[in-house]
Amino acid sequence: MSTLKKNAPTQVTYDFPLKRKNYILLSIGIFLIFLGFVLMATEDFIDATEFSLSLYVSPILIIGGFAEIIYAILAKDKNAIEETDTKG
Repeated sequence: MSTLKKNAPTQVTYDFPLKRKNYILLSIGIFLIFLGFVLMATEDFIDATEFSLSLYVSPILIIGGFAEIIYAILAKDKNAIEETDTKG
């Protein structure tokens, strides 16, 4: 009689592509874009004879927000890179 070992069910772990750090950076980028559009919308409410927030600050905030989102998506965790190097 042959003895067959039943394979124990293997536990499958799923790794999310983005870590907690990435989500924090994403939320910062979304906030910067939101703040830039809010400042751009206040053009008629604020007297901008000396300095215009909607003209000078808002575009910088919006572009910075988009750059932050791109960085948040592309950023890798240093520990995850080291783990993949040791596995493979």
